[in-house]
Amino acid sequence: MSEFYLFHDSAKCIGCLSCEVHCKEHKRLPIGPRLCRVETIGPKWVGSVPKIDFVFMPCYHCDRPWCVAACPTGAMQKRAKDGIVFVDHDLCVGCKACMRACPWGAPQWDPEKGKVVKCDYCMDRVDQGLEPACVAKCVTKCLHFGKPAEMVDARRERHAKAMAAMATEVTLRQPVAGPKAKPLKPKRKQAQAPAKGA
Repeated sequence: MSEFYLFHDSAKCIGCLSCEVHCKEHKRLPIGPRLCRVETIGPKWVGSVPKIDFVFMPCYHCDRPWCVAACPTGAMQKRAKDGIVFVDHDLCVGCKACMRACPWGAPQWDPEKGKVVKCDYCMDRVDQGLEPACVAKCVTKCLHFGKPAEMVDARRERHAKAMAAMATEVTLRQPVAGPKAKPLKPKRKQAQAPAKGA
């Protein structure tokens, strides 16, 4: 497994595709290959409201990547120091074996180079201590990049905040056992009726 993890907070994603745009810009890709993809799910109806979800699909940098095993020239490689899967373009002959092997569609064809390209977490940026281009330019900050333990902590924090936001009212019960327990109501002073003839 890669030393790094890219987490997509779907609750914040608005499907603006800025991640895709900045990925293409950083990698100088032509029309066609999409190294990270935002897939639209829906619309589906939730009550009377249409809802659309967005799923971020980068390379998953698998523990045992099928693309690496399928590559006959050794162009598709996994970096030993951090587990990032990348393409050595000097060795790639454009046979597309890696594209057929990957169940996620991560390796993409670059028609201008006649070679395969794929998400490599912007290795050049990561090696400088920077985030991948897609994460750095995410408009809603729904993409997070880091170590897996950091991402678990971020998800826990997000879940705790969501639960706290939903916990707006607590119903207290009288200390009576059984089914006759009733909610406590604050005692209010009753307004006295005006005196007759006043």
